Amino acid sequence: MSGGQPVAVAWVFPGQGSQYVGMGLEVARDAPAAATVFERADETLEFALSDLIFHGPDEELQQTANQQPAIVTVSAAYLVVLRDRGLLPEPQAVAGHSLGEYSALVAADALDLADALRLVRRRGELMQEHGAGAMAAIIGLDQDAVADIAATTEVQVANYNAPGQTTVSGRDAAIERAMALATERGARRCVRLPVSAAFHSPLMGPVVEALRPMIERTPFREASVPLVTNVAASPVRHPDDLRRELLDQICASVRWIDVIERMRADGITTFVEIGPGKVLSGLITRIAKDAHTVTAESLLA
Repeated sequence: MSGGQPVAVAWVFPGQGSQYVGMGLEVARDAPAAATVFERADETLEFALSDLIFHGPDEELQQTANQQPAIVTVSAAYLVVLRDRGLLPEPQAVAGHSLGEYSALVAADALDLADALRLVRRRGELMQEHGAGAMAAIIGLDQDAVADIAATTEVQVANYNAPGQTTVSGRDAAIERAMALATERGARRCVRLPVSAAFHSPLMGPVVEALRPMIERTPFREASVPLVTNVAASPVRHPDDLRRELLDQICASVRWIDVIERMRADGITTFVEIGPGKVLSGLITRIAKDAHTVTAESLLA
């Protein structure tokens, strides 16, 4: 991948919305190391998560409490096989989009896979339990314009995904107001997202408090490479900082543009997307047009 020159690499891990029925099935059939990851997930969570991932039904896989551990499991399986096959250059940093921070911390040896799975299963259950509000994607306005609309309509920017692609989160009526105002101010498109709650908003406050004791008693190690955080786009490694990030990101905006710009400023030129699909690669090339992206699924094909 380097063309003879040293390459600075980041591993990036997708979050919710990247899942699909059948993800990871071929790699689990072909690679015993991947099959072991899926078996371990089933044992850890005490139900047949792998069967749901491989065969669906889709409606059940999409439930937040299933979707979160499913994506982390597939990301971990891809990681193991890419490493075993010598296809993965070592990273200078890792990052994950929301849920993907858990996968990133497993990859950076800061968190055991079994602990990550237990945490994200509970995270998903709590998000379902405290589901309220709505989210919308606003396409075609810059992030400052969307931030101003959010402040005016009492919603929060949930995801700064890429230039001209931002999501907002909040109560149903406020989301409707935000979409109307964005349209009035020139947004190309506003779309309500098919989600059960206002993720990355203050409405998720009860989830933070309910998950806090579990995160605090889970063992974390210093990360082998920095995690560039969603909340502040800053590189962190210490266990206390990692725990704080996993709690803070539940209500805070995902500053994905800032994350990628920070890594580019630190010399990262190549981003390997480790997980189902290619959503992050698409966002990264819109943020940093000179960045090189490659997906796990293309490497494993």
